[in-house]
Amino acid sequence: MAKTNYFTENGKPLVSKVTFTGDLEKSAKAAMSLIGGLEKLTKKGETILLKPNYNTADPYPGSSDPEFIRIIVKQLYGAGAGKVIVGERSAYLDTWKVLEKAGVVEVARRAGAEVRVFGKNGWRALLDRRGWKRVKVTGGCCLRNVAVAREVFEVDKIVYAPLIKTHHAAGFTGAIKLSMGLVKPFFDQIAFHMRNLQQKLAELMLVVKPDLVIMDARKVFITGGPARGELRTPNLILASGDQVAIDVEGVKVLQSYPDSSLRTDVWNLTQIKHAVDLGIGPRSERYYKVVAG
Repeated sequence: MAKTNYFTENGKPLVSKVTFTGDLEKSAKAAMSLIGGLEKLTKKGETILLKPNYNTADPYPGSSDPEFIRIIVKQLYGAGAGKVIVGERSAYLDTWKVLEKAGVVEVARRAGAEVRVFGKNGWRALLDRRGWKRVKVTGGCCLRNVAVAREVFEVDKIVYAPLIKTHHAAGFTGAIKLSMGLVKPFFDQIAFHMRNLQQKLAELMLVVKPDLVIMDARKVFITGGPARGELRTPNLILASGDQVAIDVEGVKVLQSYPDSSLRTDVWNLTQIKHAVDLGIGPRSERYYKVVAG
């Protein structure tokens, strides 16, 4: 899926890496400013879909920090967005209950966002067709078609707010894997996990890509995951318009700890390698630029 990267320098995708020193709003703004600022992304009055990480309601970093989501919503409105939708589909039938338990519903609404469950909530999700659009996937080896949330095709821009941590099935979860929460539950979801999960995650980028990724790496799991694991506190916030580049930098943060379970070279991890083979994202560190603050 071809998409403009609004955050580049001399043709190279930018990845910012900011040290969190206690003021979350200031740090998130700094991460965006280093790659050009939200104003480069948002036109006045646009509708923005913000995708957090609430596969479950486990405490941060098992799922997104609601305060992090609130700040992104606030900053999107400050940059001119007309409407922000915080959208999610969890691992459970009752996604709304997951979002309420996680504490993000009230927080996001107070910031002015609409909180929306992709498709129908609860048992009605089993029969829901109108909430999803089935798309043929070409160019890959493992994913032939997939049903994704209709909101993907209705909004003006998409912003991802992933965590970065190890994952028992996918190796790691970050910006690439966050798209899984846009996939129709049950049959499509099961098909992903039956075989070639990591290749399919990369191929999902042929269907949907965010315009911006703001990654919360203040707390991470370096083993286990995604809900629980061995905790470390890198205290970093990253931002980029490129899913692959930001995941590479996120994984390198995890691998900076000697006891991390991710020991394979980052460019040989299946999600990354397959994305590169598909022609998505940079082929090495030479093809993107890290800006630190």
